[in-house]
Amino acid sequence: MAKSAKKVSLSKSKAKKPVAKKKAAVVKAAKKAAPKKAPAITWDATTLKQVSTEVSRWRKSTLSKSLEKMPTRKAQFVNDSGIPLPDLFTALDRKGERFDEIGVPGEFPFTRGTQPTMYRSRLWTMRQFAGFGGPADTNKRFKYLIGQGMTGLSTAFDMPALMGYDADHPMSRGEVGKEGVAISTLKDFEILFDGIKLDQVTTSMTINASAIIALCMYIAVAEKQGVPMGKLGGTIQNDMLKEFIAQKEWIVGPRPAVRIVTDMIEFCAQHMPKWNPVSISGYHIREAGATAVQELAFTIADGIGYVEEGVKRGMNVDDFAPRLSFFWDVHNDFFEEVAKFRAARRMWAKIMRDRFGARDPRSMMLRTHAQTAGVSLTAQQPYNNVARVALQAFAAVLGGTQSLHTNSLDETYALPTEDAVTIALRTQQIIAHESGADRVVDPLAGSYYVEHLTDEMEKRAFDYIRRIDEMGGIIRSVEEGYPQKEIGESAYQFQREVERGDRLIVGVNAFKSDFDDSNIELLKIDEKVAHEQMERLAEVKASRDQAAVSAALAKVEAACRDEKLNLMPPVLEAVKAYATLGEVSDVFRKVWGQYREGGIF
Repeated sequence: MAKSAKKVSLSKSKAKKPVAKKKAAVVKAAKKAAPKKAPAITWDATTLKQVSTEVSRWRKSTLSKSLEKMPTRKAQFVNDSGIPLPDLFTALDRKGERFDEIGVPGEFPFTRGTQPTMYRSRLWTMRQFAGFGGPADTNKRFKYLIGQGMTGLSTAFDMPALMGYDADHPMSRGEVGKEGVAISTLKDFEILFDGIKLDQVTTSMTINASAIIALCMYIAVAEKQGVPMGKLGGTIQNDMLKEFIAQKEWIVGPRPAVRIVTDMIEFCAQHMPKWNPVSISGYHIREAGATAVQELAFTIADGIGYVEEGVKRGMNVDDFAPRLSFFWDVHNDFFEEVAKFRAARRMWAKIMRDRFGARDPRSMMLRTHAQTAGVSLTAQQPYNNVARVALQAFAAVLGGTQSLHTNSLDETYALPTEDAVTIALRTQQIIAHESGADRVVDPLAGSYYVEHLTDEMEKRAFDYIRRIDEMGGIIRSVEEGYPQKEIGESAYQFQREVERGDRLIVGVNAFKSDFDDSNIELLKIDEKVAHEQMERLAEVKASRDQAAVSAALAKVEAACRDEKLNLMPPVLEAVKAYATLGEVSDVFRKVWGQYREGGIF
């Protein structure tokens, strides 16, 4: 371990080339990735005239007669993002379409998927969210889910850990282990991943403000197992821009927070070629009330912001962009969600090639995790949530996700029980092995409706991005509260539609019934979890080398104050000395101040 630690430099420099890169293959693939613009798909005049004549005849006869007997339920139909939907799509609506905007799977602009064979070769990773109570509780849940066929670990942390507080801090009272697993020191990580070989699994960690500390603890645990950091595969969410936009879990302000994210991107590019240092997350933006178009726009804008910071740092875009990943919400408007995934891939490919000059096709691939919409789940008639989750999961699969979490039916009440999470996992397995969705790549490609929505969502999302650029970029727009205000307005409009009955939610404002929720089994976190966590924390503090901890924290502070130093090495040294998550976070608060958001109206 000592030899490994010496290789980690404190100073920032241009990121090294990813290991074992085959330069010739990359250059050849890059040429394919940037083809000349294809001409529009043309239909001969006779065919177009026939289609036009047939549509006119249909409207005057069949449609008009039907409307006399059975008028439409609404004068104007729109999708959940407010995009107007005509009554009929035909080849006339696609006559100006270019083949290179849709393309083929596995090639620029990746509209049809990041891999040529998609699920024909490999199914998406089934990564059920787990994390509750103490680290031993979550370790047990990990092993249970792996035994049930889960193919990737996903870790939820409790609110104190997310906000940078230890279990014994007054701010942690009543929250330890309640929202996710309680973590204060490296000892907790050792218990959390006990018996799990970290070079044989990929792990996702949903943590942001204190993500650098969690990643360093994960590296340290792996080293104790004899696994070097270069062999670790997985993702840490670490998307601080979306925290300020939507989720509101932070320690310091936007600019120092993004500096920490950039340090982690740089470090991982140099030392962890299999690790995704940030999962650019639209999920929480959508959960806060954004439309699908806003989720798409603000998430891509966040991605642009991180790439810009990396380039400013002096990194070659192709040295770090291939390991950026994304995370989308999957809501109830089935076709809109499918189109969102397709539009996101196309937008990111164009942005990386044309805006940042990326040449490695991997830099242009938008690889993504997806999660069904927690905000769509209802406490009323909770078994309806099983149907909602299945619908959303199927949209994610047809949209081409690489990884998927399905919510459990009981999550409006508490963290999921073992039975509920098993049903959620079985939902994915039924889609994978019984629906036939794995047999054809991008089966909805060419649908007049899906292609229209893909185009419309891309156009509207780029309109938002242009406005953000005019404001000076995403960091500046977040400081001014622009995305927050847009999302707030959308959330308000959504709720007004529900209250007026313009939008029906089954079991909530339509088809209501007297449901007895006493039959719902709930996962309850015993208060002894907090006591055990504080006892373990006290034992660690009593047994560690306090001088080593103080020296390590001093190095963290020095790196915070010196923009030329990367924070990952000193934080890694600190957690190895058993400095606590709260102690490292306190250094951040000391140097940069504790962030408090002003009101947004």
